[in-house]
Amino acid sequence: MAGSEPAQKPRLGKLSEADERRLVEAAQQDRAHFGAVYEKYFEVVYAYVARRVRDRAVTEDLTSEVFRKALAHLPRFKWTGAPFGAWLLRIAANLIADRAKRVAREGHSDSSELADRGRSSQAQQSDLEAAERRAYVIRLVDELPEDQRRVVRMRFAEEKSIGEIAAQLNRTEGAVKQLQFRAFQTLRAKLDTK
Repeated sequence: MAGSEPAQKPRLGKLSEADERRLVEAAQQDRAHFGAVYEKYFEVVYAYVARRVRDRAVTEDLTSEVFRKALAHLPRFKWTGAPFGAWLLRIAANLIADRAKRVAREGHSDSSELADRGRSSQAQQSDLEAAERRAYVIRLVDELPEDQRRVVRMRFAEEKSIGEIAAQLNRTEGAVKQLQFRAFQTLRAKLDTK
């Protein structure tokens, strides 16, 4: 939006080193705990990739591949004093470099990359900020209470009407509207404190 504040950049240092170690070691011992690692670092990895790739579909694919590789190689991860997030960003950087080499070797660029080259850096910055805001809002939606989260996802991700949601959740339309209203209040309050 014109005149809006730039999106705050996600930071790696939100966990203490001890908390980060506990989180990663739990995932190393039981892969079922990797979901917590994913939740903690998704926004940072996504923003990092988005800044360098500037194509939503490619950003999503590469982010997914970062976490797939991280899960596959997690048992071999060793603490070196650097944060775990730095290891994830190194995986992302390698994937981005590999992709760039592959595109150059094939001798062509995606049409989206050609279009991107012609765009101003200001437009690219706006796109990046919007992508970071979307990732942040997705994370906030995931933190909503279950009923509110379901209503928001069904209404906006699945594009269902209030009536369809009410029927599926076996609730009145008024109750669905109230859940949606409360979800928006919660999201607005969190976005205002950001």
